[in-house]
Amino acid sequence: MSTRGTDFLHKWLSSNLDGLMSTDVISVREAVQKLLADAKALGIGEVEIEEDIGSVYEVVLDAIVHHDEGLAS
Repeated sequence: MSTRGTDFLHKWLSSNLDGLMSTDVISVREAVQKLLADAKALGIGEVEIEEDIGSVYEVVLDAIVHHDEGLAS
């Protein structure tokens, strides 16, 4: 299991979630592609992220749906 992949995902969402709040399904896919490109630039592969969390797409979509802008990221 990769805590490095999971940590990256959480940090990325924390930094990018506010900009994704009015997004649609196509934009979610684009956000996932950006996330994976950013991870790859750091040497973290999609498999390493998905080992612990499952589908990156589902995690990003869930984060958008359940985001409360009143909470500190």
